[in-house]
Parts: sequence; structure tokens; C-alpha cells
Amino acid sequence: MNDKGWVLPYLKENKRLLLFVVLLGFLTVFAASSLMYTSGYLISKSATRPENLLMVYIPIVGVRTFGIGRAVSRYIERLVGHGVVLRILSKMRLKVYQLVEPQVLHPRSKLKTGDVLGILADDVERLQDIYLKTVFPSLVSLFIYLLAVIALGFFSWPFALLMAIYAGVLVFLFPFVSLLVMKAKVQQIKQGRHVLYGRLTDAVMGVSDWQYSGRQMEFIEEYERQEHQLLLLEQKRNRFVRWRNSMAQVVIAIMVVSMLAWTANQSSIGAIDYTLIAAFVLVLFPLTEAFLPLSDAVSEIPSYQDSIDRLSGLELGGKQAADKQGENLIVPNGEPSVLELQHVSFQYDEYRRVLDDVSFSITQGEKVALLGPSGAGKSTILKLIEGVVPPTNGSITLNGVATHEMSASISQWVAVLNQHPHLFDTTILNNIRLGRPDATDEEVYEAAKQVKIHDLIESLPNGYETQVHEMGSRFSGGERQRIALARILLQDVPIVILDEPTIGLDPLTEKELLTTMFDVLKGKSVLWITHHLAFIHKADRVLFLDQGNIVLQGEHEHLLKTNERYQRLYVLDRPFDLTT
Repeated sequence: MNDKGWVLPYLKENKRLLLFVVLLGFLTVFAASSLMYTSGYLISKSATRPENLLMVYIPIVGVRTFGIGRAVSRYIERLVGHGVVLRILSKMRLKVYQLVEPQVLHPRSKLKTGDVLGILADDVERLQDIYLKTVFPSLVSLFIYLLAVIALGFFSWPFALLMAIYAGVLVFLFPFVSLLVMKAKVQQIKQGRHVLYGRLTDAVMGVSDWQYSGRQMEFIEEYERQEHQLLLLEQKRNRFVRWRNSMAQVVIAIMVVSMLAWTANQSSIGAIDYTLIAAFVLVLFPLTEAFLPLSDAVSEIPSYQDSIDRLSGLELGGKQAADKQGENLIVPNGEPSVLELQHVSFQYDEYRRVLDDVSFSITQGEKVALLGPSGAGKSTILKLIEGVVPPTNGSITLNGVATHEMSASISQWVAVLNQHPHLFDTTILNNIRLGRPDATDEEVYEAAKQVKIHDLIESLPNGYETQVHEMGSRFSGGERQRIALARILLQDVPIVILDEPTIGLDPLTEKELLTTMFDVLKGKSVLWITHHLAFIHKADRVLFLDQGNIVLQGEHEHLLKTNERYQRLYVLDRPFDLTT
């Protein structure tokens, strides 16, 4: 199995603890074997009715000791083993998040919500089984296998080799056969589950459209059909597992009969005492119990490899996205901010140019409206300013530094209020405080007052401790925008981008919200991306983007007087009287 950096580095980093877990696993099997061996001897010895209890006192103490030792070593093994694995998983999840984060906004990203769900819910969790169900049991079983053969060899090497062959069927042959038979099925089941993750998330996100279209039953039937196909594969796998386990029990039975015959023969010739016959036979059961999980562990290797391949693909995409970004960490120092685009061009591929030689700048405190029809390139400009991708040609700089080279520090310069700001399923206080986690309650209250949402929050039964529910469903569109705006005020960055924040709102709510936005953002540089001309007179300058080019620019009043196209758009688009 090719781990591609997702297994071995963590094994090396935690090798001492992992070896300690393996040692504890060995002690558990050793204690269980010693318990059965001592119990067998004690039962046989007691059956001879010894003259004095002291003659079986040591075996009695041994049974108690090994019984307690088995339980204690098993508990410590599980405690330490799961603790190590959980620490490894926490680092894996952090690594996955760091790989996903730069890709989610990347315009060329192929990641889907279902892919991310599958990676987090299945792939990362699957890798914990490598340690708990494969690495630990395999090492313990191999060690016990070698030790048991050597120990039996002290009595009879020919018989030890015979038992080694029997046990080798459980330790080597069955796992190998399981891997060959189960490889294709395990991969199909794993990939099928990922397909279902994708279909399920897509359906959940579009559930209302499925309902309105009247085709919800069509989706359910198709989903159940795919689930049924997976069920058939799992049933085939389970049938093989049942057959394999039955054969394993046959092998164990052969080992028991062979051990019974050998010990009886050895007892008859005086090589061992007859009280050891039961001891030798009973010790087989905990030993073979340690061997049986190996077949399941090895048969899951294809699923581990599939998870590793998927995570490696995520890592490759993350590196490609990271290669586009630099590590210039600069923070605002109070100097005026200047955002400048110089001869910027951008294209997603060689056939589709989205922006062509776009140039403009925004100085500190200036408010610029960027107009344009859908598909004109407005959202692409937003991604370029955020540093998600570099321009194909030209440059986008913030105080002289290219935005795509500013790495995580871009969030200290630029904040974005988009069409549908996400509110997390927690309290209103926490949602606003997301803008600055160290903000005091009073600072949160002040930000809410500025955006005129404080009174509404206070009128709720739990005030700022009110849960907003998933996606902020408790509040209307305008209220969600005000909460998100309060978050931006707490963030306190010099540049704010308004990405069509009033889309879908009624004219009155739009007017009130835009009035609030421009009032609270005084002194900040604002780039207002919109295709709607309501309140456009509040902007210091207007840019009109069409087919990747800036075809109009200037002050609102000047364009209204001198440009016929702008006049026509303004008259057609404004939804209410903006003379006040």
C-alpha cells in the first residue's frame, strides 16, 4: 500500500507510543493465553483431588493474576491506542482543512460539497482503522505467532512446524485470499458511497426545487436504486466473510484435535504430565482469537488505498492552489490604503478571456460602484482582489504588494459582504464576534447598534444568546445582512467589498440597508459590485464593466448628463425615487 505521506509520517512521529500500544496488545494476548493455560492445568490438577490446597494455590493465584492482568492491559491498550489515533486524526483533519481552504474559492476547483463531506466523514475516519484494525492487530498477531511456534518447538520441533502451517493458514493464507477476492468489491463499495455523498448533498441543497418540480419521488427512487446496488455488493462480501470464517473455524478445530492427539501421545510416553493436556489445548483459543481479525484487516487495505488516493488528490490540488499564493504577511499600520488594478487580464482557459486590460484604483475612503451585466467579470475581479488567483496579465496590488502574494493577511485588509452571508448555527453574539474573536460583548453590542439590529436582538427572549438556526433561517434576508455587516465592522479592515448585498430584497428594505451600509462605512474604501443602479448616486465614482472591459467610468452626475446609455440604464433600473 502506497501511503503517500498519510500514514508513515504519523507512524514515525508517534513510534514510541505506537510500540507501547503493540506491547500492551501483546501483553493482553499473553495474559489471556496464560489465563487459559493456567486454568486448564488448575482444572486437571483439581480433578486429581490433591491432598492439600497448597498444591493448587499457585495456579489459583495465577488465574486471578492473569485474569486481572488481561482486563487491565486491554483497558490500557484501548485507552492509549485510541488516544494516539485521535491525536493523529486531529492532525489529519487540520491538514485536510488547510488543503481544502485555498481550493474552495478557486475558480478551477473541482471540489464538490459531496466530495468534502465524503473526505471528512469517510476517508479521514477510515484511516483510523489502519491503526486500530490493521497495524496494531497485525504486529501483535505476527509477534504472537512467532513466539508460540518457538515455545512449542522446545517440546517438539516437528509438531511445532505442523502447527505453524495450520496457524499460517489463518495468519497468511486467509488474509491473502481475502485481499484478492475482496479488493474489487471493497473499492466499488467505497466509491459508490462517495457517489451517494455527492448526490445526497446536491439533493439537500436543491430540495426545494425537487419539491416544486414534482420529481422528488424520481430522485428517491434513483437514490434507493444506487443504495440497493451497494447493498448487493455488501451482501456478496458478507457471504464470503461468512464462508471464510467458517473455514477458519474448521482450521481451528483441526488445530485443537491435533494438539489433543499430540499431548495425549506425549503424556503416554511420559514427556509431559497428563494435567497439561487441557492446558495445551485451551491455550489455542486466545491465540487463534488473535489471528482471526487479520483477514478482515487485510481485506480493507483497498479501501484504505482509495482514501489515501483521494486525500492525495486533495493534497495535489491544495499545492497547486498554494503555488499561486505567496507568503507576504503584511498588516495595516494606519497608512492610507490604495487598491490598484493595472492592465489586468484574466482567462480560465485559452478560449475564454473574462477580463481584458482592466485598470482602476481605489484610494482610502473612496466609494466606487462596479456595474455590469451578469457574466461581465465582476465576480472574477472579486476573486482577484481576494488573492484567490493571480491575474493572467497585469497586476493587482494593495499598497504596492500583489494581493495573491499576501497569503492569509489579506483578511486584515479586505472584508466582503456578499449576496448570501453565512450565519452559523450558534448564537447571534458568536456570529457577530466572528469578525474579531477577542471582541468584548460591549463591542459586539456597539457594532449591532451601528447597523440598527440591536433593538431587534434585544427584543428576542434570549437576546444576543438567541440561536440563529442553520443558515440563519431565523432571520429575514435584510436582518442576516445587518448581522453580517456588524461582523465586518468588528473586523475593522480598511477596504470593504459589497458583492450585490441587497439582491433579492424588496425596494424599501434595500433602501434602508444601503443607507445603513454607506453610513457605517464612512472613511473606508468601498467597492460596491452590483448590476442594480439604486442608490448609485452615493458612489464617488462609477465603473461599468461589459464583456471584460471597462466601457464607462466617471462620477454618477457626469455620466447621467453626458452618456445616453447610462441615462437609459438608470431610468429603467431605479426602483424608487432617489432624490433624497
